[in-house]
Amino acid sequence: MTNIYFVRHAKPDFLIQDDLIRPLTEKGIADSKKVTEFLLDKGITKIFSSPYKRACDTIKDFADKLDMNISIIEDHRERKIDDVWIEDFNTFARDQWNIQMKK
Repeated sequence: MTNIYFVRHAKPDFLIQDDLIRPLTEKGIADSKKVTEFLLDKGITKIFSSPYKRACDTIKDFADKLDMNISIIEDHRERKIDDVWIEDFNTFARDQWNIQMKK
């Protein structure tokens, strides 16, 4: 049987508005170590990530511990929703759902 583990990136630093290069916060880095602890005994043989720095950084500690490469999959990136920075993403996302529910 094959098991697949999906890991959401750890807490990113929203002071960096460029999606591609946004790093993790200190908490995100600490949480990535928890990801490593959880995954270490799972017998993982391959690692895939989106091209975003925060995603790669979330799994990097685990990959380094097992001396594994991270395969970047461009299609694992988040969908682009706008060309401008959205200051209040929670309200934006809620409004998007409300628009869809009214249709």
